[in-house]
Amino acid sequence: MWVSGAANGGRIRPDPKADTMVTHVPAEAPGDERGALLSFVEAQRGAIRRSVLGLTEEQAASRPSASELTLSGLLKHVAECELTWLRMAQRRPNERQRDENSWSDGFRLLDGETVAATLAFWDGVAKETEDFIRSVPSLDDTFPLPDAPWFPKEGRVSMRWLMLHLVEEIGRHAGHADIVRESLDGKGAFDLVALESGRTPGE
Repeated sequence: MWVSGAANGGRIRPDPKADTMVTHVPAEAPGDERGALLSFVEAQRGAIRRSVLGLTEEQAASRPSASELTLSGLLKHVAECELTWLRMAQRRPNERQRDENSWSDGFRLLDGETVAATLAFWDGVAKETEDFIRSVPSLDDTFPLPDAPWFPKEGRVSMRWLMLHLVEEIGRHAGHADIVRESLDGKGAFDLVALESGRTPGE
């Protein structure tokens, strides 16, 4: 998808013959800050969802790179991470709360868990996140951070901060997923966009 050459000063540039299948985050309605934040979170979710397209359970659980991360493990982690932040903002108990004894289980599918079920679970969390963000009186509303060494003492963050953090957190892991998937079968992010749409890059 990218080529280099002397005519371009040796720099890497897009291959004009390649079907790059770029993605675009749709613009929000004028003044709809919530819609903009939700769209960018959803774009990052989509990158991780696509990383498991066409894979078997065994492939999704494999470790093809130097990292210990797996695609199904990343999928489970980001879904539970979003749920954790949502429950904090809602000030409700987290039904999937992890502790030091179960932390590693958040990065792998256990017996009876599947990629399809994890995707469905995340879809439910995503819907709940959107409903919640759409319903809060203001994005300036705040909620307390938990007591942890990496958070400021008695710290609070806004709903806007929450959404920006989800973009950051899910986006970081989307990058991890890109590398793991490409290490597994050579398919990059653009290839997966094409696969999702039923097309083949370069067609």
